[in-house]
Amino acid sequence: MSVLKVTSENYEREILESDLPVVIDFWAPWCGPCRLIAPIIEQFAEDWEGKIKVCKVNVDDEPDLAASYAVMSIPLVVKVDDGRITASFTGYRSRHGLEEELGLNPPPLSDKDIFHR
Repeated sequence: MSVLKVTSENYEREILESDLPVVIDFWAPWCGPCRLIAPIIEQFAEDWEGKIKVCKVNVDDEPDLAASYAVMSIPLVVKVDDGRITASFTGYRSRHGLEEELGLNPPPLSDKDIFHR
């Protein structure tokens, strides 16, 4: 599963009505740290497929969604369980740091992950 693009049109269905916990990456194309964390978010989405839904919200395109989460700095990564925020952090994190900040036990390491954690 790839990372889902969330807009105000699909927000309720993809986030609030999700049967899975949701990780939302609030980002913008001009943001350097956002570009650095993007491949980590992509790999995270693949590794947690079926357990966690991973979404991205472009704050420039969706200012109302960004405001509803009080986004003051990006990247902002938020974990939502049953419609409520259960974890969040601002700024770049390694893959291990991402999972730690979100309160997740990482899946077992593969050979390719050893150099990225």
